[in-house]
Amino acid sequence: MVKFYQSSGNKVVKLCCQSGHAMPFWREWKNFSANILFSLILNCYLCSMKVMLIQVGKTVNRHFVELIDEYADRLRHYVNFDVCTIPELKNTKALTTEQQKTAEGEQILKQLQGGDHVVLLDEHGKELRSVELSAWMERKMQTVSKRLVFVIGGPYGFSAEVYAAANEKLSLSRMTFSHQMVRLLFVEQLYRAMTIMRGEPYHHE
Repeated sequence: MVKFYQSSGNKVVKLCCQSGHAMPFWREWKNFSANILFSLILNCYLCSMKVMLIQVGKTVNRHFVELIDEYADRLRHYVNFDVCTIPELKNTKALTTEQQKTAEGEQILKQLQGGDHVVLLDEHGKELRSVELSAWMERKMQTVSKRLVFVIGGPYGFSAEVYAAANEKLSLSRMTFSHQMVRLLFVEQLYRAMTIMRGEPYHHE
């Protein structure tokens, strides 16, 4: 259900959707067109979409933290976006690599809900250009019924159980980045995808 509220001066002020979200729009009514209507309805749909990023361990570099927070705040203008940080394991020196991945995997799996569409950010995943990621996101918003969950693992990657629970894998690059740096790259790319979807000038080909 979509409702428009019109203020004095023939300006569309708010668009409300079934989720209860309301967002301001300042469009001259005399210039109202099918394209604007599509944009408003798309915005309504986006604001009801739930996107989750699960990451292992807190981000320690303060510069990364500031930039991640900035892009996350920008993202929330387009989509319902949250970050879930799983605490780092203690006494990892006493664990093998496989034991650490298994323990981290158990914590990741606890955060998943039935109906989640789980996407691992993995070096062996599919690579997409920014415009392709935007188109991919738009398709997911039409087909994913509940949460779209992205997962960034620890320094050694994912356990077999997490791989088994995933629906897809995406890779940000053929190059290797620290799992801390990948968080910033991903959030920025997700924000970029949203601006491409909306036809905004942030991205340049």
